[in-house]
Amino acid sequence: MPRELQVTVDCAGPGRLAAFWARALGYEVQAPPPGFASWEEALAAMGVPPERWDDASAVVDPSGVGPRVYFQRVPEAKRGKNRLHLDVRAAPGLTGEERMVALEQEAQRLVALGATRLSRHEPRPPLDAGHVVMADPEGNEFCLD
Repeated sequence: MPRELQVTVDCAGPGRLAAFWARALGYEVQAPPPGFASWEEALAAMGVPPERWDDASAVVDPSGVGPRVYFQRVPEAKRGKNRLHLDVRAAPGLTGEERMVALEQEAQRLVALGATRLSRHEPRPPLDAGHVVMADPEGNEFCLD
């Protein structure tokens, strides 16, 4: 039986990172439980103290196809390069210069949202179609592919 996939990201500011990734992926911040108008209302009703309200957040694909991305607060800072990273498919089906132009346009959009552009890798056929390495607002690397 197939399993659902959730991507979990350790971070310092779950709410901020969830907002970035929702906009980056075209996702939505997960809605509060039924019967609550906001997460603050829900968390208060659950007895969660206000200083813990940003301990976690999640984003979901509005179409229900993509995986849920969950952000959890951890006390330690990020150290070194990610061992696992996300590839954001920003130019599927495109090749050559057309592909690289589309990736650069997406990189500019994400920089405006708070990402950092780290490097560009030119196409090297037959296996590498070219990509741009980015970092989210907390420095987690991801690729525009």
